[in-house]
Amino acid sequence: MLKAVMSAGILKELIEVVSTLVDEARFKLSDDGIVIKAVDPANVAMVSFEISSDAFDSFEASDGEIGVDLVKLNDILSMSGSDDVSIETDDGKLLIKFLDLTYAISLLDPSSMRKDPKIPTLELPAQIVLSGDEFRRAVRAAEKISDHIALGVEGKMFFMEAKGDLDKVRLELPEDKLISLKSAPARSLYSLEYLKDMSKPISKADEAIIDLGKDFPVRISFKIAGDAGNVEYLLAPRIEAE
Repeated sequence: MLKAVMSAGILKELIEVVSTLVDEARFKLSDDGIVIKAVDPANVAMVSFEISSDAFDSFEASDGEIGVDLVKLNDILSMSGSDDVSIETDDGKLLIKFLDLTYAISLLDPSSMRKDPKIPTLELPAQIVLSGDEFRRAVRAAEKISDHIALGVEGKMFFMEAKGDLDKVRLELPEDKLISLKSAPARSLYSLEYLKDMSKPISKADEAIIDLGKDFPVRISFKIAGDAGNVEYLLAPRIEAE
């Protein structure tokens, strides 16, 4: 059903993108590549991920689904260094080969796993494009102050703001310091616990696209593996006390 070779770095990045939210995932396979959609156990955040066969050194797959334990796979890949990794399905197992090591881990039954979420269509009026590293920096700064963060647009400025009982931090990025800005009134509050985990893979992207509204979910999309992989996170807002 699946036989592929790719760099360990890209494969680790692929797993990191999804394992920020879930410990196991259903991989939908086709000749074109792999699609993964998942929602976290608390139904607060979703990830939609597609990677093209072009990201692989070699790729063969037939249409179907496999269930993968991401925790086990991540653990194994920590041994791989920068070498190429071969992955192959064989009789209910996923074979992972690199250097002189061959691991065989049991595949999960896709029918026993949580169904793929339906990704909602959202009309979000404001859009901010900035470097992934800049986004990560703001999230890390906010962690020092609070467990939640507000993202918003005021005029021609994007802001990220966190308030504690006594302290506050605010990052303001005017349009000329962003890659691009589609301005519209927007502000929503989000859990820093989720954004902290999401910001790790986002930080490696040259561009992160943030779509916002007023008290709406935030949509954050970015590329991995050049243009061969596309990631979209959705995170529900927190309700602010009056």
